Amino acid sequence: MAVTILVVDDHEVVRAGLKALLQGTDIRIIAESNNGGSVLKLTIKHKPDVVLLDVRMPDADGLSCLARIKLDHPNVPVVMFSGYDNPTYVARAVALGAAGYLSKSASKKEIVDAIHTAAKGETIWTREELRRVTGALATPRVGADIEVPLTKRENEVLKQLAFGLTNKEIAQALGISYETVKEHVQHILRKIGVSDRTQAAVWAVRKELV
Repeated sequence: MAVTILVVDDHEVVRAGLKALLQGTDIRIIAESNNGGSVLKLTIKHKPDVVLLDVRMPDADGLSCLARIKLDHPNVPVVMFSGYDNPTYVARAVALGAAGYLSKSASKKEIVDAIHTAAKGETIWTREELRRVTGALATPRVGADIEVPLTKRENEVLKQLAFGLTNKEIAQALGISYETVKEHVQHILRKIGVSDRTQAAVWAVRKELV
């Protein structure tokens, strides 16, 4: 029996490449989309065995889409598909319940095996990936249930940080200087009791800020 997948990626060449790569296998692309906003609707309509979801798209953050899918359809396996080897993305994907995180440079065998594993309801996380984010997923000194007195600007910076943006990208997004962003990040880490931005991102996920 064929494994059906929903592919969500804003690059047509990626979707076309996947279609060509999966020809001759028992994996069938049942639907595809170039934007994250359609994920829920397409998931409900087509009931795919697996959702293959891009991380960064211009109209939507793929990890936020993951959160919405897992909230409404917790049993649908979602595999994040990305060209970014970013520990913050990986940590957020683990925290939000993704079945795994697949690189766009993965081989045909790796992609096919990952989809089959996810379709069976199993995780495709490797020991190495989980080891990389173990520290981030550890309980911070300040629990998510405790109110932390972040300023409005610090909350804005934390949200951008949790989306995986660099300090430079945050500065551009918020219209502030790079040095100001660095200062805000240092204040945020100290206030919420974590040691790096990946831990801060996971804390923001648990706090439901993103």
